[in-house]
Amino acid sequence: MEIKSRHHLRSDAIDEIQETLAAQLGVELDADSFEKVELVDSEWDVVLVDGEPLVLYVEGKTPEETQPFLTVKGANAYPPERHVVTVDAGAIQFVSNGADVMRPGIIEAGTEIEASDLVVINEESHGKFLATGRAQVDGDEMVGEEGRVVSSLHHVGDDLYELSI
Repeated sequence: MEIKSRHHLRSDAIDEIQETLAAQLGVELDADSFEKVELVDSEWDVVLVDGEPLVLYVEGKTPEETQPFLTVKGANAYPPERHVVTVDAGAIQFVSNGADVMRPGIIEAGTEIEASDLVVINEESHGKFLATGRAQVDGDEMVGEEGRVVSSLHHVGDDLYELSI
């Protein structure tokens, strides 16, 4: 991935990231530097937190709805307390390859999750985060027999995960 631009964030932008992640995920980002990186030919705008790509901006339906969210590396560095969907061992290979999350693979989902919320996908065995996605249904409707319930946005092994700057 080629860098289009890179700059340090202003304190108000840093505050917005920290407040949003704290409110949504229960995560307290404690870092010395925050740099926004815009990439050429990529849908991602990434925030380097102390030099690591731990935050990305996810587009909403309108530009005003674009919001910061943790990358997979960010979720593993700062494990979220909320908006977590946990999958069983059988779903790991599919989710890790970018597949959407299906009901039969889910063993638990946060009840605070509402349809269209951003979520992180966790695996049950080791507690590692595998992907981020957008909920298609409320959290209390995710466990079940059939159907797609989380659309994958970013996963281990994709270009963003492999990004090194």
